[in-house]
Amino acid sequence: MYILQYNGANMNRRLYHPTDARRILNPGTVAIITTNWRGETNAAPVAWTAPLSMEPPFVGCVIHPGRHTADMIRFSEEFALNIPGPRLLKETAFLGSYSGKDENKIEAAQLETFKSFKIEAPLLEHCLAWVECGLRDVIPIGDHTLFVGEVLQVQAIEEAYAENWQLKDHSLKPLSFLGGSIYAQVDNLQNVEFETDEHGVLISENAEERERREENEALEHDARLKEGDEGYEEMELNAPSTNAEQAE
Repeated sequence: MYILQYNGANMNRRLYHPTDARRILNPGTVAIITTNWRGETNAAPVAWTAPLSMEPPFVGCVIHPGRHTADMIRFSEEFALNIPGPRLLKETAFLGSYSGKDENKIEAAQLETFKSFKIEAPLLEHCLAWVECGLRDVIPIGDHTLFVGEVLQVQAIEEAYAENWQLKDHSLKPLSFLGGSIYAQVDNLQNVEFETDEHGVLISENAEERERREENEALEHDARLKEGDEGYEEMELNAPSTNAEQAE
């Protein structure tokens, strides 16, 4: 264990097992994969998805080869990625809890569907976005398999996504999977601007940002002197919520 300074506080830097890399990289958008093969439909959440190419538009999803979902993709040579929001949080967790090999999980989760544009797999109602794909490659990678899909059609709720995730309404923010039964949502947008000096070196804090930080630190210092550390922390807990916090 190593001690380091972060945001003015001492924190521990700990070593973890190499397999923890998957959890560290996990907080991407959760997708529910839907498939159809010979009249059988299936739905399963997957956290390991990624864009692979812009032209042609390829996306990838990583699935264990022993999963029923992997067989359904291989046989049908197509799949859809349905992007859920908090309305489908329980359904998403439920779909990942057992195999659909012997039972129709879409029916068991009482999910409504609608017809896709380009493929046979159904799309799930009440999601935020939908990506229809044709299978273009299957690549074994370690103990998992990368399924490469060519994007054939994309749809999204305009209030949730308009060339990027809007993140204005809690109900329209996509889910992220952190591991186990823990999910999260991206909180807010941050438009980043930065400056460099005459040598091209990043200026981490300009004069205006420094002044704002020092003002905030002085206000916090005065509040701590007035209330004491315990009183200040209680005051922070009881402070009015921001709009984002109230929405949650």
